[in-house]
Amino acid sequence: FLSVTEDLVRRRAEHNNCEIFSLEEISLHQQEIEKLEHLDKWCRDLKILYLQNNLIPKIENVSKLKKLEYLNVALNNIERIENLEGCEELKKLDLTANFIGELSSIESLKCNIHLKELFLMGNPCTEFEGYRQFVVATLQQLKYLDSKEIERSERIKALQDYPEVQWKIKEQEEAYLLKRAREKEEAQRRMQERKDGKQKQMDSKLGCDSPDSPQEQPNQAEADGEQERCRTVENDDDDEDRKFWEEPTPYTPESRLETHRYMEEKRRAKDNVRESKKREKIAWTLVTTEGKVLNVNVPKLHFSLKDDEENNQIILDLAVYRHLDTSLLDVDVQPTYVRVLVKGKPFQLVLPEEVKPDSSSAKRSQTTGHLVVTMPKAKEIILAKQKVSASIKHSDCNTQQKTTRSGQVEKLEVDPSKYSFPDVTKIVQEKERTGQGPIKLQPQKVTEAKKSSDDFENNEDV
Repeated sequence: FLSVTEDLVRRRAEHNNCEIFSLEEISLHQQEIEKLEHLDKWCRDLKILYLQNNLIPKIENVSKLKKLEYLNVALNNIERIENLEGCEELKKLDLTANFIGELSSIESLKCNIHLKELFLMGNPCTEFEGYRQFVVATLQQLKYLDSKEIERSERIKALQDYPEVQWKIKEQEEAYLLKRAREKEEAQRRMQERKDGKQKQMDSKLGCDSPDSPQEQPNQAEADGEQERCRTVENDDDDEDRKFWEEPTPYTPESRLETHRYMEEKRRAKDNVRESKKREKIAWTLVTTEGKVLNVNVPKLHFSLKDDEENNQIILDLAVYRHLDTSLLDVDVQPTYVRVLVKGKPFQLVLPEEVKPDSSSAKRSQTTGHLVVTMPKAKEIILAKQKVSASIKHSDCNTQQKTTRSGQVEKLEVDPSKYSFPDVTKIVQEKERTGQGPIKLQPQKVTEAKKSSDDFENNEDV
């Protein structure tokens, strides 16, 4: 059975920062709880407690909740009012739609002197003759019963007729308890029949699912018979489901609990089937029986394959989903093909050239989220451009000068003090003079320069 757990209480105490010792209000409705416990130890300060629409058969383990003011246990399987004497501050009690037939059990509420509102609608006891008069006369502290205010005149009348009403209620209670005993026997019988039928069905399923021995291979007729038997078992399962829901049953705590268990059983069976289907991996054909590798794109992703000749490598850009977790990607690079599993779905591509799997790398793009797989080629090709740049890097200055003279674009800085190239400086001076104007003006400038300084010496190296 399901009971109140600490984890459940903490999750329901989010409004109190998941602290349960100081909790004053908690809602545990629709949690399929079958036993009420622990709350009187964990939550001593509770004032409001919602437990409606569960499977609680008995009020218990709440007597230590001294501050409890409102208890809602509607739509449960409660048959008797009890164990509430310790709830000294109880003002409102909701027992709507339970199975309370022992109406005399309300006498236990006499100790709850602050009780003002009581709800018993939907219980078998409300159909008893003299039900309201009995409750009004028994619980004189009540102000409202089933949302209807209790008038002073009504209480006086109920107290006057109390002995007669009490006798009638006692007779009806005894008749109801006999009826409940028969219902319990009937429920026990039905449960046993269902258990036997389930066992028989399980045996049939085991016979259907059991594999044949390796030595004895069944022929086609036997295999067809086995499949037919399995289909029969499935049809029987559907018939059982239909029979369960169409069969008329009395509304009792046992039938309510049986319905819940049946639905829970079916839900678990569906979950198991769903989990088994998830675990079963679809056998994708990635390599043929002849050993031929196929191109496969099961996740249907866009991709591009680039042959980077400059760096002698092949680059695969696979457009995986931007927000996909990298842990859901599995990359496998082989010499002739690359395989990527995206959430278990394979993407496989045959490469145009053999690559080195050990030197390959896979990264996610920080902008697009794409998967970029870089695969160096197995055959190393040294391009001419790479050879020239390497020779320039490791050669001496003379080689650099020859390369420059041979028509290279690269410019070299030459220190004239280390090398004697008179022609070079001469060419530079002539180039400067050619841009100064007519040739006839140049000798005059030289003459003027000589006249201005008698000690002038023309040094061609300067």
